[in-house]
Amino acid sequence: MVNNEQRRRQLAREKFERQQQRREAARRKARRRNAVIAAGLAVVLAAGATAYATGALSGDDKKDKTDTAADSAPSPKKGPDPCAKPAPGSPSAKTWKSEPEMSVETSASYAMDLRTTCGSIDVKLDAANAPHTVNSFEFLAKEGFFDHSKCHRLTTGGIYVLQCGDPKGIGQGGPGYTLPDENLKDSRLKGNVYPAGTVAMANTGQPHTGGSQFFLVYQDSQLPPQYTPFGTIGAEGMKTLKKIAGAGENSGAGDGAPNATVVIDKAAVTRN
Repeated sequence: MVNNEQRRRQLAREKFERQQQRREAARRKARRRNAVIAAGLAVVLAAGATAYATGALSGDDKKDKTDTAADSAPSPKKGPDPCAKPAPGSPSAKTWKSEPEMSVETSASYAMDLRTTCGSIDVKLDAANAPHTVNSFEFLAKEGFFDHSKCHRLTTGGIYVLQCGDPKGIGQGGPGYTLPDENLKDSRLKGNVYPAGTVAMANTGQPHTGGSQFFLVYQDSQLPPQYTPFGTIGAEGMKTLKKIAGAGENSGAGDGAPNATVVIDKAAVTRN
């Protein structure tokens, strides 16, 4: 016959097992979500046109039995837009057949200023370790390629980045050429983490497929070292980025267009 103490221990054990099952289910959901978001950073760039590469996991659309209603994605919430109206002008429609001729000096210091509707984002560029990428950004900035373009994507779960650099504003634009991967062994990418303040290239997930789209990391993000890191955001730029992130994204699932109206009014690259 089971006494009260044995019954109490049995109930405690069963409760612990249920908690473990729920935690394991939550971990599985988190792994799937992070894989989807990380894969979604890819942008396909080919033949002068591009198509956005969204991540998806096949054959696993069913909800875990141990999931609860609390695990469901929250409904999108939109607060006040913290940004100003964009400056007059239209996004660029220019494309080029090949990467611009190298003109940057690897021993020199370069900086990029993204003057956005939400404030300026100042970036120190790494020409020494990512010369092709910095050279391309200097060229594209001089051509006005980034001017009047939206930052079209914000992720707020698993990875924490704002993605920009597409004049089409939908993740399907590019300059018509691709860039080689660079600086993938940067010592700052420890433990497959892109630290807050990093600026890196988006790509297809395949080698040497970067174009013009890039992402700004506002919180340490776990990502494989496959995305060229080529700059570091300054203190004032991080304040602007945090303001944008604080407004959230419009899907409610942690990956969508930012609620803030983020438009690059003017991009400039200067040699210091």
